[in-house]
Amino acid sequence: MRRLCLALALLSAAPVAAQDLTFFRSPSGNIHCMIATGDWATVRCDIMELQPTYRSPPAGCDLDWGHSFEVGLTDRQGQLACVGDTVAMPDSAVLGYGRSVTLAGFTCVSEKIGMTCMNPAGHGFSIAKAKQKLF
Repeated sequence: MRRLCLALALLSAAPVAAQDLTFFRSPSGNIHCMIATGDWATVRCDIMELQPTYRSPPAGCDLDWGHSFEVGLTDRQGQLACVGDTVAMPDSAVLGYGRSVTLAGFTCVSEKIGMTCMNPAGHGFSIAKAKQKLF
């Protein structure tokens, strides 16, 4: 009962900002991405199979890392994400090779060699099975 009361108190404490999530994946299904709009605007991609380029976890990371990459709307570089979840959705839309999606200032381009996503300033990441790059 105490947990229920706490949950109800938290839900009624402050309004939640509107947040839209758009999910998509590469045709191979190896890369899954999500663009979030609103207060936590970000683009994140998870790669299922890879030869890791990065060998050290993000500072203070106690969760999974190495397969998830993200960039925020105003970030000056893409980041290796520290995550406890996934953006992989089996029924997400397929972003065909040579195609791109732009939403809330983020752009992701799907190519046979991988996925590149960036914010309006051109910062982000390129991920592929063989190599991952933050820029």
